[in-house]
Amino acid sequence: MTGDPALDLARKVLDSQPFSRLVGARVTAFGDGEAVLELDVRPELLQQNGFLHGGVLSYAADNAITFAAGTALGPAVLTAGFSIQYVRPAVGRSLIARAAVVHAGRRQAVVRCDLLTTGGDRETDVEGVAGVGDGMGVGDEPGGADEPGRTGRRETLCAVAQGTVLAAEPPRDPAP
Repeated sequence: MTGDPALDLARKVLDSQPFSRLVGARVTAFGDGEAVLELDVRPELLQQNGFLHGGVLSYAADNAITFAAGTALGPAVLTAGFSIQYVRPAVGRSLIARAAVVHAGRRQAVVRCDLLTTGGDRETDVEGVAGVGDGMGVGDEPGGADEPGRTGRRETLCAVAQGTVLAAEPPRDPAP
């Protein structure tokens, strides 16, 4: 328990997803239109060339996008669709999916997600790269490790995703 009820609930929800447990995903920041999901890179998550598999990046983007939207729309949300653009191969010890709501209405939110790796041999400084939302982007100033979801580690941008998330309709009771 973190002492932050919203973050604790987000972690409980993520832990209820068997696939999220399988890949070892963790919610490290949650609230105010933002969510950060992290996972450790393991050999079984790599593709044939030794890079983190694109499906793992897509999973992380989808979940981070949905969690961020949940801070604006409430806990019952569903991804309507998302796209991902791979910038470079994902190499490193950990993957960070940092998502922020770009726009939220009553029933729909548009969310952007940056996917970054840390601890890679080929890391480059991403200072100055256009970022996510207000104050969430890689290299945004003031920035730094003191912000929620910021690690203080050098981060390499490997993909950018955008998604649309809908508030879920409550389940209907079957007619008697």
